[in-house]
Formats: sequence, C-alpha cells, structure tokens
Amino acid sequence: MKQPRVLAALSGGVDSAVAALLLKQQGYDVVGVFLRHGVEAPVAECDPNAKQACCSPEDARDAARVADILGIPFHSVDMQQEFDSIQTYFRAEYEIGRTPNPCVVCNRDIKFGALAQFADVIGAQFLATGHYAQTAPGGQLLRGVDPKKDQSYVLFPVGRQVLERTLLPIGGINKIETRRLAKEAGLPIHAKPDSVEICFVPSNDYRDLLRQTGGLGKPGRILTLDGQVVAVHDGFMGFTRGQRKGLGFAWTEPMYVVDVHPQTGDVIVGPASSRGCVRCLVHDWISYDDQDFCPGDVYDPIEIQYRSSPGGVMGLARCTEPGCVEIVFQSPADSVTPGQGLAVYRGARLIGGGWIAEAPPQPQLTV
Repeated sequence: MKQPRVLAALSGGVDSAVAALLLKQQGYDVVGVFLRHGVEAPVAECDPNAKQACCSPEDARDAARVADILGIPFHSVDMQQEFDSIQTYFRAEYEIGRTPNPCVVCNRDIKFGALAQFADVIGAQFLATGHYAQTAPGGQLLRGVDPKKDQSYVLFPVGRQVLERTLLPIGGINKIETRRLAKEAGLPIHAKPDSVEICFVPSNDYRDLLRQTGGLGKPGRILTLDGQVVAVHDGFMGFTRGQRKGLGFAWTEPMYVVDVHPQTGDVIVGPASSRGCVRCLVHDWISYDDQDFCPGDVYDPIEIQYRSSPGGVMGLARCTEPGCVEIVFQSPADSVTPGQGLAVYRGARLIGGGWIAEAPPQPQLTV
C-alpha cells in the first residue's frame, strides 16, 4: 500500500526535526522543506551570545543535515517575496500605533498558507510542523500537552481547512522528550537553542528595521496620565504598550507605556496599576466552533490568550456584529495591545480568535 505523503517544514531546529522523525517512524512518506526569507545579518552585527532567530543560513544547513540523516527528500524554497509582505505589514502596523504580530501572520500566510500550496504541488496529502499544539478531527486545534510550551495561540488564524490536513507530531510530548528523541536518533541539533527573535530583524531590535525603512514616525511628548510632560522622543513607533525599559526618563516608581497616539506623536505612560484593560474589541473573527458565532451570541466562561506566552485569563466573548467580537475580562488584564492576536479557549480547545482593534486603557488620559 502506498504510504501517505506529508510535507514537513524543517526550520533547522530540534522541534521540526523530531516532528519529521516521528512521522517517518509512523510510516509516512516524508518530504522536508525549508522556507528561505533572504535576510542575512552581517557578521559584525551579530551577537554570538544572542538567542538566534529562525530561517537563517545556518538553519538552512541544519535542516538539510537533518533531512540527510533521516533519509528524506529535501527542498529549499525561496519565500523572499512572501517575507517582504510580512515586513510591509510589520511597518504599517507601527505607523498606525498598533503592535504587529509577525510570527502569527507568517504562520497564516507562509508556514501554513504557502506550505499547503507547495504540498499540493508535490502531491502531499498532509503538511506538518514542529509546533507544540494538537489537532483533532474536523480541523479543530487543541493546546499542546506541555503547558509551558503550548503554541496553539500562534496558529489561531490558520483556519480549519488547512488544519484538517495538518499533522503536529510533537504536540503530545514536552521539550525534554523532544530533545531526548533527537539525541537518540543522532540528530546533531538535539541541544540547539530555541529561536526567539523575529527572523527579519537580525539585530534583535525592531526599531533598527523601522529606521532603515522610513524612520520611527512623528516625534512627540511622553506624558503621564494627568498630562505632565516628562520627556520627549524622536518617534512614536519606537514605543509599544507595556514597555518599561528605554523610556528615556527616570521616575519615582516603574512607569509603563499605556497608550500611543500616532496623530500627535504623544506616548502616554503610567504606573503598573494603569496597565489594566477591562474590555477590548476584536475584528476579523475566525470561528473554530461547530456552531456559527452570530451577533448576540456569548461565550462565557472562556479562557482568553492575547499574547504568545502560554496561558490566559478568564472572561467572556460577545459577538456584536459579523466578524466583530467584544471581549470582557473577568479582571483587568495587563497591556492588552491593538494589533496583537487574541484567541479564546474552552478547556484545551480553541473556539475562535481574531485581531485586537481597540483596547482602551484604564484609566485613560484625562487632560
């Protein structure tokens, strides 16, 4: 009987390598692919002690070595044009005072979107990655069993049609087991550090990319919640909600960015207690529920995750109009940021998600 073919994304890291290893052990006809983005960091600018980003030339070599050891075909596909579109989105979000989520968009458009298209080209029934999440029949997405590594949040916009043909082999194990399996299989990347930075920002400072592509936007003032000017800055795009370091002034207590106003260039700061948000609006809702989420419908209670760090907070979701959802947090949530993705869960199962459009800070600037 002909083995089902699966296209496995190989990033050059241990997670995707073990995913491919497990698939081969399970009898699949595995084909490996590495997605190249064409961004390289000059050697002089690289910090050898810094945690690496994904998709580097070193990663490409490691991915090819893994494929050779596993004895599977290997493709390296040029995705520079697609990655360029992610960079365009990245800057555009900062220009309107939002904080982009490039890794989530990359998953939707490239690591799963383009991957699914390439799978069709080579006749692969399935596609696979090394994410710590699980799929269920009907294109459902579940949290990974390791709560410290769960990556289901970054997959929320992929969509049920693609997830129906997606395999996530390591979603049922933890990182320690992943590295053990890699070492036992003789994979040389078994101890390779995880990638944590944005792949197209080799300096690890997103402001460097913004400066290179048009600057940091309008200069302005840094204001406290009561309107006191505490500093000035050279561009509002250099600030994001929740930011504490690099504000350019000293204060009697730790201060955080609580809002950014691109029209005036003003950046609003406040103490830790001011970061709380009690509700937000989410647009472009994607439903994973078996029933449509229609205006007037409410999910309560649910777990809400609005950042990539595993875990969430409790609250409810109310559909206000098609594709638009109001989120109400059970207690004030810290630094809810427009532009970020938001996913909601019932237990371990993802039931929907979208993009934060509005998240009024509490309290707001009064003058």
